[in-house]
Amino acid sequence: MIENRTKEFLKSIFSRNTWLIIFLVMITLISFLVLAFDVALRPALFTLKQGDVSQQDIQAPYTLTYQSQILTRQAQAEAVQKVQPVYLIPDPAITRQQIERLLTTLSFINNVRNDKNSTPDQKFTDLATLEYLDVSPNLAEDLLDLNETQWLVIQEEAIRTLGDALRPSIREDQIDAARQNLPSLIGYSIPETQADVIVSLVSPFIVANSIYSEEQTRLAQEQAISTTAPVTRTYVAGEIIVRRGQILSETAIEALNQYGLIKPDDSSRNIVSALAISFSVFLIAALYLKFRAPHILWNSRAIILIGSLFLLFLVISRIIIPNRVVIPYLFPLAAFGLSIAGLFNFELGLILSSLLAILTSYGISNTTELTVFYIALNFSGMLALRKGYRIVHFLWASLIMTGIGTLIILAYRLPNAFTDWVGIGTLIGATFIHAISATVIALGVQSLFAQLLGQVTGLQLLELARPDHPLLRYLLQNAPGTYQHSLQVANLAEQAAEAIGADPLLTRVGAIYHDVGKSQNPSFFIENQVPGKIDTHDNLDPEYSAGKIIQHVLDGLSLGKKFRLPGRIISFMSEHHGTLLTRYQYSRALSRADNNPELVDKDKFRYPGPPPQSRETALLMLADGCEARARADFPENDDDLRALIKKAIDFYRSEGQLNEAPLTMRDLYLIEESFFRTLKNTYHPRIQYPELPKTNSSESKSE
Repeated sequence: MIENRTKEFLKSIFSRNTWLIIFLVMITLISFLVLAFDVALRPALFTLKQGDVSQQDIQAPYTLTYQSQILTRQAQAEAVQKVQPVYLIPDPAITRQQIERLLTTLSFINNVRNDKNSTPDQKFTDLATLEYLDVSPNLAEDLLDLNETQWLVIQEEAIRTLGDALRPSIREDQIDAARQNLPSLIGYSIPETQADVIVSLVSPFIVANSIYSEEQTRLAQEQAISTTAPVTRTYVAGEIIVRRGQILSETAIEALNQYGLIKPDDSSRNIVSALAISFSVFLIAALYLKFRAPHILWNSRAIILIGSLFLLFLVISRIIIPNRVVIPYLFPLAAFGLSIAGLFNFELGLILSSLLAILTSYGISNTTELTVFYIALNFSGMLALRKGYRIVHFLWASLIMTGIGTLIILAYRLPNAFTDWVGIGTLIGATFIHAISATVIALGVQSLFAQLLGQVTGLQLLELARPDHPLLRYLLQNAPGTYQHSLQVANLAEQAAEAIGADPLLTRVGAIYHDVGKSQNPSFFIENQVPGKIDTHDNLDPEYSAGKIIQHVLDGLSLGKKFRLPGRIISFMSEHHGTLLTRYQYSRALSRADNNPELVDKDKFRYPGPPPQSRETALLMLADGCEARARADFPENDDDLRALIKKAIDFYRSEGQLNEAPLTMRDLYLIEESFFRTLKNTYHPRIQYPELPKTNSSESKSE
């Protein structure tokens, strides 16, 4: 029992709603961290550190002369650079060591030459084993071919040449030069071929005899530092230390520190202020979602997408915008608002984009201007774009945003007496790029995530509304009567959607597709039957007849998935009959059961539903019912038509089919008026024109 209670308690704690709340808190925490700790590529504008750009001219408050530690260190570093490395005098021990090695090598070669028991190949092998000399085949051959006189001369000359070569100072970087100089040390009486042999013998024994002294060099550098005079700087009262727009160098920071003009940052204040603004934004968003958009708050996919996009735009903007002049106007922050408005609604996009604008411009020098700029671009862009039914709407929104942004820039920049018109022109150009890129990004985001959220974009709706769509062509070919009926219902629902402020295009497209399931069994529905041969299914079992009728909803869902219709459109198929009964078949079943409801399974006559969940699907249900009644009853006058519409709407209300749709009483009144106007024009009485009297054949011929 205790274990079960524990599991239930943990399950209640870690419900989906709890995870969504945790996710929202994480968004707030990350926003706070981004604001509290400097993540910008450039430091914050009002923190004077090396590398910052000065936002104003800073003057010396009084005359001051001080010793500059930085300039002194630079002068000392230059003096150290001028000190040459110190090498010790040539070491005689190294010369003696190399001569001894040469003598050992010559003695070994001499033994090989005089070995009578070795073959030439053996002698070549023996010479290759020399420790200090790499004997090539050509050199070995030359050494063995020399006669005794030549060999004695070469030995003496090699020893003398090595001694002469090692007499001057040779450093590590001078060894190659000393070896290249060997031919000039050999006596001119030595033949060239023998001189080459001497060079080959002596070269490996040329080494550095003057060693680098790190200690002596360090002492010389210390001497240079000690003799460098300290560097002083003098500022006269009123002299400009740092000009506006100048990047603060190390020496500038030193000068400002000497005057005490740089104050240390109080990180605790920054943290508290960042926490305050982050929490206030979170609280506003939470209150809005709870009281104005609860369906968004508990939609996990929607809230994760919105939160991720919010953080993405916030983090990137806080990285690249601070301490920049043009980039704040270039960064397409408006793309967030346009994307949210396109995927959800205008109000949600406006609220969240405004909160994002507040956080993005928080702590920046021109905070007020940027906040107004971002909110104005978002507001104007969403108003101009609306649902974005056509590409031209996106272009038009870009132009509107550019115009509004230009006015904001002029409003804040013109009062400045030092107005830079080139700079203003640059900002206006950046605003145009901002607007274009924002609409392009919004178009991409809407197209990418609409299907994931079960939403549908304006451009997708236009594609679905085309008569050449494969599913509509299939419906027209298999169930032309249903196709015409769907068009009539679409016209009726679309006009009502405009009246109550719902989405007219979504309503129209959903209405066109709502009965596509009838194409699987078209002859079973009255609109596809031949006039005069109407089959009322009286000869069928009521339960079987109801099942075939209800099946068109399930067939529609199957076709919608097969043709990859957006979930928002598929909802019209499942919701347009709600959970109503097939009344005609149910009444027949009751009659057969002697009007005993207990003998009839009511669920077999009920549509699967659910009831309409949106204003658009509710409009379709009402339009479908009113159009069917008007077509069946054919009202003779306006009063009959109004009574018919009111009766239909009251029926759906009494059956509870509108309980989950966000329709108000005013909406129902406007829907009723819209239906009346549309149906009146559709079913108005026709004038009976009198027939013309028949003319005789002669008159006809004369005419």
